[in-house]
Amino acid sequence: MAQAIVVRELGGPEVLKLEGVTLSPPGPGEVQIRQVAVGLNFIDVYFRTGLYKSASGLPFVPGKEGAGIVTAVGDGVSLFGIGDRVAYASSDGAYASERNVEASQLVKVPDDISLETAAAMMLKGMTAQYLLNQTFKVGPETTLLFHAAAGGVGLIAGQWAKALGATVIGTAGSQDKIDLALAHGYDHVINYRTDDFVARVKELTDGRGVDVVYDSVGKDTYPASLDCLKSRGLWVSFGNSSGPVDAFSIGILAQKGSLFATRPTLFGYVSTRPALEACANSLFDIVQSNKVRININQTYPLADAGRAHTDLETRKTSGTTLLIP
Repeated sequence: MAQAIVVRELGGPEVLKLEGVTLSPPGPGEVQIRQVAVGLNFIDVYFRTGLYKSASGLPFVPGKEGAGIVTAVGDGVSLFGIGDRVAYASSDGAYASERNVEASQLVKVPDDISLETAAAMMLKGMTAQYLLNQTFKVGPETTLLFHAAAGGVGLIAGQWAKALGATVIGTAGSQDKIDLALAHGYDHVINYRTDDFVARVKELTDGRGVDVVYDSVGKDTYPASLDCLKSRGLWVSFGNSSGPVDAFSIGILAQKGSLFATRPTLFGYVSTRPALEACANSLFDIVQSNKVRININQTYPLADAGRAHTDLETRKTSGTTLLIP
């Protein structure tokens, strides 16, 4: 019997319960996989608390990201076969030892990338890919600010942005996290607990501000993130780890310098098979080039998903965290 973390009521980490589940054979268009590792992401917290709504309602199995080995294929599946090494970044129900996945959500993992590494990087790495290469095209002339620089997306993005030639500024909340970010591509990292990050950004840019702010923090960094931008700069709000940004008047963008704002999601950038493959292949390429290193900083047994969520929410984790079935 497979095991999975099942959420039967919304709430704190204590609602994450390990249960035995009966797994049916894969249906048409589905692939069954034995999972080697599952990625932990802040979006999992949003679903657990009800900030984001599960499409299936209650109960549900949380998680978006994982990697494993194909053990069975359903009718109509031609892209994958038994024994293939596969990973995914946007399929609900990841917190499980075995599961069925829509084949359209899967990609094959190159032989020289471990399944643990794949599980650690698919959602975070493809998020970094679209943020830096599609939402705003980062290059040698770009100066950017990335909040939560020592987080899973932040550590990948810092290295990738530096490989693209950008000047990379980050924020973090402790000296250990500052040092970690500086070792992963950042030119400057501001301690947001002790320093005024707006003033420091202005100082570092000779008063100009940055071209783009990447903000996954939300409530605690708004509207200060807007004050870090140069005229006609772009605020990219792609998460809300401190809580959602309250409704605001669009006129504030005019007042602060004819600014642009966007609220993208990975799922909007990989909604077609060609887009998914292009995004994943771009990630695989930069990891294989050794320009981006994927470090797995914490691992927890799947049964300890609640403890992992607690540590994530209290900022005790850094970089990438895996759940091991």
